[in-house]
Amino acid sequence: MTLLKSRVESANTPDTDFPLNNLPFGIFSTEGTAPRAATALGDRIVDLAVLEADGRIDAGAPVFGAAELNPFMERGPAAWAAVRAQLQALFAEGATTPVEDALSPLAAARMHLPFRVAEYTDFYASKRHAMNVGTMFRGPENALPPNWLHIPIGYNGRASSVVVSGTDILRPNGQRKGPDEEVPSFGPSRRMDIELEMGAVVGVPSPMGKPITVDEAEEMIFGYVMLNDWSSRDIQAWEYAPLGPFQGKAFGTSISPWVVTRAALEPFRVPVPPREKPLLPYLDQSLPGLYDIALEVGMQPEGAGQETVITRTNYRNLYYSAAQQLAHHAVGGCGMRVGDLLGSGTISGEEKGSFGSLLELSWGGKEPITLAGGETRSFIEDGDRLTFRGAALGEGYRVGFGECTGRILPAVPGPWGAK
Repeated sequence: MTLLKSRVESANTPDTDFPLNNLPFGIFSTEGTAPRAATALGDRIVDLAVLEADGRIDAGAPVFGAAELNPFMERGPAAWAAVRAQLQALFAEGATTPVEDALSPLAAARMHLPFRVAEYTDFYASKRHAMNVGTMFRGPENALPPNWLHIPIGYNGRASSVVVSGTDILRPNGQRKGPDEEVPSFGPSRRMDIELEMGAVVGVPSPMGKPITVDEAEEMIFGYVMLNDWSSRDIQAWEYAPLGPFQGKAFGTSISPWVVTRAALEPFRVPVPPREKPLLPYLDQSLPGLYDIALEVGMQPEGAGQETVITRTNYRNLYYSAAQQLAHHAVGGCGMRVGDLLGSGTISGEEKGSFGSLLELSWGGKEPITLAGGETRSFIEDGDRLTFRGAALGEGYRVGFGECTGRILPAVPGPWGAK
């Protein structure tokens, strides 16, 4: 597919994340106004509540004045497709229906969490990441758990800790135990990390007790966000056996403010990699399950004059698709809700410069990375800002996610005698 020309000129430039091909959904406000739904077009934000008020767009019920996208998602795939078609017609090059009253500068908008997160589940779906971390934690001979090539491994996270891009994250306190320490100590995490992920947003529910196929799961996904599952590696390493991550992951997960729809990503579908072991039939998928989305992470210490891009990878470097993860989630009878968020797991490529976490990039802290200003990092220091970017690249256009950014602030002192 080529660029769809828009009457909004800034949407026709090859470097914008938001051409007419994209039309992501988010929640915004401006000074003195309440949060409401919007889409982005070039350097403009489009107030969907204004367009809905007089029928220029119609989702079948009033939904865009709400401070979350859940009411729109609840309308289902037919409404999603109808609104997308209406917006593309309204903003196509040569269209004459007045729209100026719905447009304002994107730079002046305050973005909010785009949807109410019902539940949050994080998966572990990149083979290279699993191999890297398994090698560091358990040795190369036991790097992959025996179930990894058969099942999308995941854990239930904390919906209460999911925040929108731009929200500062406090360094967590917790128990830590180094390999040479006899007993654990308590205090701020010393090994703060990122996890470069994508998140799938569920827009169609399924009832408790009803399994779904992978193809049905595809139709349930409303869209995707960039996701940073901030991680405390020292807290995680001490607590994770036998039940997996807990406090080392519960303190913060950042997502991008724009949900890019499945329809916008459709031209960029790519197949999952060849199966090293046959999957059970309930995980069969008829569509190419992944997307060709280029991803990068920038790191900027507090006071530094410039950012350093520390990794570049691609969403296609996953072993399991979001639809396979969703189908597996429901196969035992777990009901899914509108607003469920499924993290892909850290996305790592085959080369060191494409690893999706500092744990891998610095190989457990043994090989610090050098930033543009000469500083080095093994893990995140207080004041460091991490910025995720991602875009699917078409012919003369890009379908982008904007930025997913966050800064680590010092841990809050407590009454525990933390040091």
